[in-house]
Amino acid sequence: MPVLVVSQAWTIDDAFHADEYLRLQGLFLAFMRQHPGFRGRQILRSLEDRTHFTHIRSFDSIAAYEELTRFPGYHERIEEMSKHLKPYQSYPREYMEVVIDDLPAQ
Repeated sequence: MPVLVVSQAWTIDDAFHADEYLRLQGLFLAFMRQHPGFRGRQILRSLEDRTHFTHIRSFDSIAAYEELTRFPGYHERIEEMSKHLKPYQSYPREYMEVVIDDLPAQ
């Protein structure tokens, strides 16, 4: 069963900064796909607060995710995306596992 890495982010606004954040996320996907153990991701955007995004990334293991975070260029990309986010006190990330999955296969 894969490990899910879930995090939250709030952009500075719901227009320019949100658009730039999503554009940079699109570029970041190619970087993430280079790494063994990365299975895919979903980025969810709140319908109530258009500055709020939830990231769900799937990896083979926590170690596979942590290896990605040590790869050259990772932190520079995160820093570039963070310029479009409201300041936060700590890294908002949590490791999770699926315990019930009754969604239909796509």
